[in-house]
Order: sequence, then C-alpha cells, then structure tokens
Amino acid sequence: MYEGLAALEGRIDELNLLLSDPSVLSDQERYRRLAREHAELLPIVTDFQQWKHIQTELDEHKKLLYESDDQAFRELVRQELTVLESKNQELASRLQAAVTPSDPNDLRNVIVEIRAGAGGEEAALFAAVLYRMYSQYAENRGWSVQLVDVNETEIGGFKEVVFMIEGRGAYSMLRYESGVHRVQRVPVTESGGRIHTSTVTVAVLAEAEDVEVAINPSDLEIDTYRASGAGGQHVNRTDSAIRITHKPTGIVVTCQDQRSQYKNKDQAMKVLKARLLEREQQQQAGDIAQDRRSQVGTGDRSERIRTYNYHQGRVTDHRIGLTLYRLDAILAGDLDTIIQPLMMAAKSADLPQASRDEDDDT
Repeated sequence: MYEGLAALEGRIDELNLLLSDPSVLSDQERYRRLAREHAELLPIVTDFQQWKHIQTELDEHKKLLYESDDQAFRELVRQELTVLESKNQELASRLQAAVTPSDPNDLRNVIVEIRAGAGGEEAALFAAVLYRMYSQYAENRGWSVQLVDVNETEIGGFKEVVFMIEGRGAYSMLRYESGVHRVQRVPVTESGGRIHTSTVTVAVLAEAEDVEVAINPSDLEIDTYRASGAGGQHVNRTDSAIRITHKPTGIVVTCQDQRSQYKNKDQAMKVLKARLLEREQQQQAGDIAQDRRSQVGTGDRSERIRTYNYHQGRVTDHRIGLTLYRLDAILAGDLDTIIQPLMMAAKSADLPQASRDEDDDT
C-alpha cells in the first residue's frame, strides 16, 4: 500500500507542474482532465501525508514514554498516544479503502452501449437523452468520450449508440448503470397529451486489456461497408465502416463513426474484447452469482433499475428506493447524487435486485 500511495504523491507533484504549464493551459480539454485527476487524488495524498506525519509523532511519543521517569509526564504522553493511535487507525482505514478497488475492473475505462427498448421512436429519443447525460457527466469529471457506433432515427433519436469513456475510475462510477432505464413522459410525437412509458437498456462494459482476451484472427470475419445514418458526420462516401463477427460466439460489432477504416477497426476490436471479457467473467462467476445479485442485481437488461418521470420532475432508483426531484439536473450530468448512494449501498452489501415491474407509476 505504501508504494502505491507514494506513487500517487509523486503524481500530484507532476500534476502541479502540468497544471501550471502554458501548453496545458492553452488546451482546455487536457487542462480539465488533469484538474479533475488532481481533485480526485488530492484528498488521498493529503491523508497519506497526515498519516506519515502521525507515524513520526507516534515514534517520538513512544520514545518519550520509555525514556522518562516522571509518572505525570508519562501519563500525559499515554493520553496523547491514544489520540494519535485513533487518528492513525482512521487514516489507515481510509487509505486502504482508497487504494484497494472493490472490483478488479474499477479503475478501467468503460464501453457504454445504449439501446432503445419498448416504446418505438420515443424510446429512441430517450436513448439520445441518456447518451447526452453520460457524456456530460464524463465531461464534468474530466473524462474523454469517443463515439464508436450510432444508429440514428430520422427525428434525432438513437436506436443504438456505443461509446467509450476514458478516465481513471470510470468503471467504478458507472458500473451500476447497467440495466433497464424507464421514462414516463408525454412524447413529442403524441398529440393527445398522454403520458407514455418507454424503456432503454444500458450496458456498461469494462475495457479489456490485450493480455486478458486472446483472439485468434481466424475466428474473425471482417467486413467493410459504407457508413450510413440520418445525416451529418455519420455518412461518408467511402467504405470505411467496419463489421467484425466473432465466429465462435456469434458476437457482432460494428463501428462507423471514424473516417478512417483503420480507426474504426481499432474501436470495433476494443468493443469486441470488452464483450468477450464480460462473457468470460460471467461464466467464471457461476458460484458467486447469488452474491453478485445481492449487490447490484444481475445487470440483465430485463431488469428495470430506474425511472425518469418528467411530469413530476422525479428520478427514482428502484434498487435502493432513492427518489430525487432533480430530473433536469440529473439529465444534465449531475449523476453523483445517484451514483454515490449506489456505491455506498454496494459496499454495505444491501443493494437489492432490481425491480422487474414495467408498468406501475412508481
């Protein structure tokens, strides 16, 4: 643990220099990303520095305790030692929690897949809303977002959108977003003013390292085709879009957002590896499946985890019974008010399985 914390302390020093570098100051995207990392690491490094200071004080007080013959002085030293040891234990616990991910994937980048479910065009429109919500949340935290693939509708919705979020701890923050997200609102396509219920599925996959997923090139079928869509940047005149089929599993991945065929293939391979890693981890987790459900549900897309009610301005996470009347702020990227309680519930192992009800108004 000490070596890892010392490395973070060195990283803070490095970030201090970078944040004062004129070349970084002129690159706002990079500056925000580094500033966010600095803000995330600073509390940990501050605790580490306090912990080191207490170690020195503990050594000095113990030395005084055994060197002095003055009983009154020794009693005073013992009292101060008790206070120092209490502070030392508190800091040590916080530091241990800070540097020990609860899941091996917690520090990874993520690949997010959002798909329209029940509700037709209205579901596709809300899929686009969720994409903007997660993109804004990532930007607020200084993470970068790379669009991988999108299937647009004529009126601006997404039948499907796949994107990568790169940033320290992205998986730990977004892992509980997997599941069915339900929206209750009057659709823009509805002339009668009736509230409709639609659903969107979200899958959050940890990005796989190359050493974890071995892929035999002969198991891949790679096709190129011309990108298509409702217009704009997703349409081009060259066969740059990529479709990769993993023949042993039948998994199919497409990428058409980049102009370069090479870049599209690289992005598609990242998505394929993430899906294969998730598949392998699910197979290995058979004996602990029930324990996993007790923490976050199965993550199966048939499970409703959250409802966004526009009429009441309300967001409800059904797994922990959390209701917030902050719909606009949450859809604008203020997700920490939901994510932090979910993380706390998961740590205390009392996050129940997601609700399966689809049509109630709760």
